Amino acid sequence: MKNFRYPTAAIAGAAAVALLAVGCGGGDQEAASADNPIELSITTFGTFGYDDLYAEYEAANPGIDIKPNNIDRGENARTEAFTKLSAGSGLSDVVAIEEGWLGSIMEVSDQFVDLNEYGAEDIKDNWVDWKYKQGTDPDGRVIGYGTDIGPQGLCYNGKLFEAAGLPSDREAVAELFGGDDATWDKYFEIGQQYHDKTGLAWYDQSGFVWNSMVNQMDEGYYTADGELNIEDNDAMKKQFMQLAAGTEAGLSANEKKWDWGKGKAFTDGSFATFVCPGWMLGTIQTQMESAGAGAEAGWDFADVFPGGASNWGGAFLSVPETSEHPEEAAKLAAWLTAPEQQVKQSAAANNFPSTVAAQEQLAEEATPNELFNNAPTGAILA
Repeated sequence: MKNFRYPTAAIAGAAAVALLAVGCGGGDQEAASADNPIELSITTFGTFGYDDLYAEYEAANPGIDIKPNNIDRGENARTEAFTKLSAGSGLSDVVAIEEGWLGSIMEVSDQFVDLNEYGAEDIKDNWVDWKYKQGTDPDGRVIGYGTDIGPQGLCYNGKLFEAAGLPSDREAVAELFGGDDATWDKYFEIGQQYHDKTGLAWYDQSGFVWNSMVNQMDEGYYTADGELNIEDNDAMKKQFMQLAAGTEAGLSANEKKWDWGKGKAFTDGSFATFVCPGWMLGTIQTQMESAGAGAEAGWDFADVFPGGASNWGGAFLSVPETSEHPEEAAKLAAWLTAPEQQVKQSAAANNFPSTVAAQEQLAEEATPNELFNNAPTGAILA
């Protein structure tokens, strides 16, 4: 599966505004069994790391036949979801929703099952509190169980750093950028030094850097009250001009978003750093596999991020009202997002879990990630 996941603006599109009420699926609620087989469809996007989990769930639940549908990108998954919501049919029994378009989904949250009806309250403490609240609509209806979240670290190419006379040890790299006090000023300063030394780009393209900057702001494109926050936003303007200056100075490789020449740009020295929420590690893995490359390419992962903590992305599993088997669908969604499964998902997809127990396990185990020079990526993200 391809590993493209990214948020779109969290505002209600025309499709959401135009939605008409649709009836509940209200299907057979008899539990699945060998004598009462039930087919459950699930739609995800990018790389969720669920393939082995589907097989495990089917083995433990006789009568359940999971029909997965994976869409390449979050943007395309959003389009499909709203098209089918507008039509009032066609959605899977379980649907993955990206954090970036959750705001639009909340405009039509009544089109999704309230998971409180299937035990959400009993397992709410599984998740970090803010993730659980994100999946809860203004009326207190829980419409999504959290999958991953997107804390960020800095991916960097140690071989390229060494060639430019920069330290390559991940602890030294963290200190190079200022450690806990890392700033974007320092990031661009070191980037200019790298470019002056090598003539090469520092980051792949400005869009991802900009997204990370905006995610760090107390109020980005919108205020806490939902008002557009662009005009006279001096903090945003300052960051934008800093990024524009860096790109003009040659620090950007000007790669096309989500297209790195089938991974070649990660192996040919096109750029030396990459902003990495947890799930982006899976993106890089997929790209490297496409390019036939691995750890020898030199990528590493440092416990540092310019400007401080940032969260980019994450998803939820929801059950549309049109599901004919809402109880079984809710059961599957709860199981896939339970801590034990989130640990397995993280191992398969390199993302970072939203449940507390899973986070603690990754931090404690500090499992080396072979692709990233054996960096304990899970522990760093924790």
